[in-house]
Amino acid sequence: MRSPPPLMPQQHQPASTYGGMYNSQGSNGGGSFAPNFGGFMNDQTAQMGFQIGKSAVMAGQDYVDQNINRYVSIPALKHYFNVSNTYVLSKLALVLFPWRHKPWSRQQRMSSDGREGFLPPREDLNSPDMYIPVMAFVTYILLSTLLAGLRGAFHPELLGLTATTAFAVVIFEILGLKLGCYLLSISNESQLLDLVAYSGYKFVGIIVALVVSEIINGGRGAGGWIGWTVFAYTFLANAFFLLRSLKYVLLPENSTDNSRGAMHTVARSQRNRRTQFLFLYSYIVQFIFMWILSRQPAAATLVAVAKGS
Repeated sequence: MRSPPPLMPQQHQPASTYGGMYNSQGSNGGGSFAPNFGGFMNDQTAQMGFQIGKSAVMAGQDYVDQNINRYVSIPALKHYFNVSNTYVLSKLALVLFPWRHKPWSRQQRMSSDGREGFLPPREDLNSPDMYIPVMAFVTYILLSTLLAGLRGAFHPELLGLTATTAFAVVIFEILGLKLGCYLLSISNESQLLDLVAYSGYKFVGIIVALVVSEIINGGRGAGGWIGWTVFAYTFLANAFFLLRSLKYVLLPENSTDNSRGAMHTVARSQRNRRTQFLFLYSYIVQFIFMWILSRQPAAATLVAVAKGS
């Protein structure tokens, strides 16, 4: 009988590249293993890189904040979003039913540095805010597309078309107001933000007109005498609200001379021109813009359907 062949010695296999990345803590009793990147996380060069990256991010954030504050004051903007649930409900009721509200003047108080300023919307119902205009602006866009969907005419283009039209109306309105204030020598520290806030309240009336007309007309849109009646009421309510509220922005009793810091009384002729401008903006301009926005859902639906076909 032949003897069995001799046993060949086992060759040592090199450790796997992936296996070398892990510690042998499992063999020491722990059952867990952790990646070993050659001490990369503890390397001074890596820590220095992290510090440089952190400094770059902070420097970029400071640059953005400085450039934003160059055009819009962040603390002043926060003032317009200082609202409460009670204020929001009361303000919506005031925008829709402004007929018997008194007084319309805004309340003021002395700040810690001795300056006189207006109370935030949370503490003063007559103070303009941006929470309701922004929410109404977004709600108007979503509602317009929702109504189009209920009619079976929804298209993705409706969102962009409706948002572009609404945004263009607001921008054009603000530019017109600023031009009128410049020509009439009306100056106010918070004038721009006040005008932006007041220009957005019209969307509340438009939303109510669209919803009520859609419900009463059985999904046939905002046309007919019912739709026009609801639209006329919301337009008149919004115009009366703006006429009373903007009186203290566009028709101040005194005007400040920015170059000298002195106060002087507005002349009667200048005040008459400001009154005419306020009436023109509150009724004529608002009627045109509200009519465009209230008819925008139907027009956008037709355009989207035409593109889809």
